[in-house]
Amino acid sequence: MSQCKLQKTPLCSRHDCIKDLPTSKMTHQYPSLSPDQKKELATIAQRIVAPGKGILAADESTGTMAKRLQKINVENTEENRRYFRDLLFSVDPSISENVGGVIFFHETLYQKSDKGVPFPQLIKEKGIVVGIKVDKGTAGLNGTDGETTTQGLDGLSERCAQYKKDGCDFAKWRCVLKISDSCPSALAIAENANVLARYASICQQNGLVPIVEPEILPDGDHDLQRCQYATEKVLAAVYKALSDHHVYLEGTLLKPNMVTAGHSCPKKYTPQEVAMATVSALRRTVPAAVPGICFLSGGQSEEEASLNLNAINQTPLHRPWKLTFSYGRALQASALAAWKGKPENRKAAQEAFITRAKINSLASKGEYKPTGQADKAATQSLYTASYVY
Repeated sequence: MSQCKLQKTPLCSRHDCIKDLPTSKMTHQYPSLSPDQKKELATIAQRIVAPGKGILAADESTGTMAKRLQKINVENTEENRRYFRDLLFSVDPSISENVGGVIFFHETLYQKSDKGVPFPQLIKEKGIVVGIKVDKGTAGLNGTDGETTTQGLDGLSERCAQYKKDGCDFAKWRCVLKISDSCPSALAIAENANVLARYASICQQNGLVPIVEPEILPDGDHDLQRCQYATEKVLAAVYKALSDHHVYLEGTLLKPNMVTAGHSCPKKYTPQEVAMATVSALRRTVPAAVPGICFLSGGQSEEEASLNLNAINQTPLHRPWKLTFSYGRALQASALAAWKGKPENRKAAQEAFITRAKINSLASKGEYKPTGQADKAATQSLYTASYVY
């Protein structure tokens, strides 16, 4: 009697259907990262999301900075961009209690402070980890309803190796999806998940912790449940792709959207409802091996982003990962409004930035107690339709 391939016992009728299957084994993983490489990546990731810490996203492109500066009637010159970032980066070293990582744009990485100190050195001296945006923007997916993929894989390994030499320890890559009657399509979900996985694998080979960012835009009138469903489908696909590409999850971070209703949805949801939908979606899709989830603010006002993060960390559900922030607009809006492009406002702008960083630090621990004193800049919506970073 022949043997059953599953049980190594005489073949039974229950397994008769597989007796003719080929005996080839499932492919095994060839070593991709050494134990030392894994240890370095995991240590970097844990440093960025240490308790009470999040990320300052200061990686706005030149075009995006133009829009930010235009709002305060400041010309978009390299010097003005450098000055504003110097204002943020030169705050008191105690900022390292609230900020664990800063994401740079290529131009900013090679700029210096007013005192001639290279920005990466300035950040590292505060004990903060330096990161870099490495994607090259979106490109249309033909045959879809205006959906996109993200470019930049060509030459990425060489760029990552150079950025590592120049002081970076983590990277960011943004993919964008949207919700409509026909979106996100299966093609857009699969393509963006695969691109994120290729990027993550390349980063890890070069010693950079990849921040995986599959952003679902808040454009539209969909409700909270529709966003939760789409978020779950997108994240499930992303983590399947990361597994397929042998990405070491302990050396990664996730930067997702919070689960919120569309910007034009007539129904308004409480921070507690947003929190429950967000944490539920993450619990269903994100492995516990991921050290931290750093939410993007997605056009929420500063105060709204802080209140939602706080509620997320108070949700009565088990949360195996750190849940913190990776905010750009929602950390900088009040500082920009206070600065107004005038050197004499530098200190006021720095104080506004520190105040918001402290609030988000508390929110990342579920300890923010709003006073109701948030100023106009902090409560103003930062939403931009079809947002391009």
